[in-house]
Amino acid sequence: MISFRYILLAFCIILVQNLIAQNLEFKGQASAWVNFNPNNDLKLWSGARYLPQLNFKLGEPSKSLFDFEASANLNGTLGTLPFDKNYTDGSIKPYRLWARYSTEQLEIRAGLQKINFGSASMIRPLMWFDQLDPRDPLQLTDGVWGVLGRYYFLNNANLWMWVLYGNENPKTWEIGNTSQRQPEFGGRFQMPVPKGEMGISYHHRLSDTNNLDTLVTLNDMVPENRIGLDGKWDVGVGLWFEAVWLNKSKNVGNFTNQTSMSIGTDYTFGIGNGLNVIYEQLLFAYDQKPFRINDPFIFSTLSLNYPFSLNDNLSAMVYYDWINKGVYNIVTWNHQFKNITLYCMGFSNPKQYKIPLTANDMNLFAGTGVQIMIVFNH
Repeated sequence: MISFRYILLAFCIILVQNLIAQNLEFKGQASAWVNFNPNNDLKLWSGARYLPQLNFKLGEPSKSLFDFEASANLNGTLGTLPFDKNYTDGSIKPYRLWARYSTEQLEIRAGLQKINFGSASMIRPLMWFDQLDPRDPLQLTDGVWGVLGRYYFLNNANLWMWVLYGNENPKTWEIGNTSQRQPEFGGRFQMPVPKGEMGISYHHRLSDTNNLDTLVTLNDMVPENRIGLDGKWDVGVGLWFEAVWLNKSKNVGNFTNQTSMSIGTDYTFGIGNGLNVIYEQLLFAYDQKPFRINDPFIFSTLSLNYPFSLNDNLSAMVYYDWINKGVYNIVTWNHQFKNITLYCMGFSNPKQYKIPLTANDMNLFAGTGVQIMIVFNH
């Protein structure tokens, strides 16, 4: 009897090991870059980053699937003025750490994850939980801790519900830290409409405004609610809009209300391999009164993208700040090898960098310079 139990145990161990090996995947992304900007005190910067990623899947998406993802962000930076002074920095932190259960119509994901939605593509009022910069070749963004549930209806409508906890620092568009004692929560409903789709989104949190320069002094957390509306249509050209109103339930001066709106369009011209053009217009303002627009930020953005071949692509982005009369330009050429991508970027921007809500350390891109990046995916 004892020997049979040992045989059975060994069989189970081998079975589990084979099952894990068949459903376990390891991959990663390594990148290195060099930036030269004569406008900086440290004119030459370089850095390296590695994103190791482990995935496990069990089941089939058409029935029921359990999967898991864990990844880390390991990066280091060196800034130097040759033969004079140096600056170094680095960090190791979790990048994604979530588990998910999903069926054909239902998905529940818990942990450190990316949550993003909306119709705009460059400067997005609905960029509530991510910091994706369209100019970033790696498309990096920190995640948020929480639980996200999504249900997909048979008519292509979908319902999102989320609860976030443990995300103290302000996220995109937020003023003031978030309470560590109370969870955040919200949801989104998206539905098809003729020639497109529309969505409505809501989020609630408790905001710490004690460190803000406001008209009143508050000694407690302030409830904050935001609601967003967006839509996207294909009518020969792509058309979309996003609009968000954020309100704090107590008077905190000009930070009491926040209004942001964007409209955009895109079209691919039949020139050569196809020239894709995207244009967006953003208006953003704070005020003590709701929907009052005083001293707004106004940005126009233009994106051009042309594929020379399957392996070569040229893109350009221009941002125009109507208030400060600043023009931001970046041109990127990339070439795809087998597992390696080479990016060459040239930029010309104001020395005082005022584009809101960008994920990278934009001091490196203030002024005029070049950056070269190599990315290896395995």
